[in-house]
Amino acid sequence: HTDERLEVCYYTQGRYQPSSLRKINYIFRDHYSGEIKPIHKDLIDFFYSISKTIGHGVQFHIISGYRSPETNAMLRRKTRAVAKNSLHMRGKAADIRVPGYDTRRLRHVCMKMQVGGVGYYPGSDFVHVDTGKVRCW
Repeated sequence: HTDERLEVCYYTQGRYQPSSLRKINYIFRDHYSGEIKPIHKDLIDFFYSISKTIGHGVQFHIISGYRSPETNAMLRRKTRAVAKNSLHMRGKAADIRVPGYDTRRLRHVCMKMQVGGVGYYPGSDFVHVDTGKVRCW
């Protein structure tokens, strides 16, 4: 939604890099309100695992990262597909696609990892990933 790009090394020499995490938090911000919250490190690690599986140098399009409670409520009024207690509000979920990579295949890759929740939205052409309980829809 913002056409922004980010390429960072967020973990090196056994440590998460605070300046890189701040940049990630910014990219994942609520694009409706501009609000920025920390993105859970497990979610960032999930992205890294996905990239290792489908190909080095992969780009992720973040359709929705962090959501403020107000944004989540607004989206819930528009569609039933938005959970009342969405993990997006805790920095533990993202809706993504990978340019040039079939979202059905992306869903399958994410489900095989058994990291958390994986949802497939073919009509909107994205996959939801989160670090909650392992489940799929």
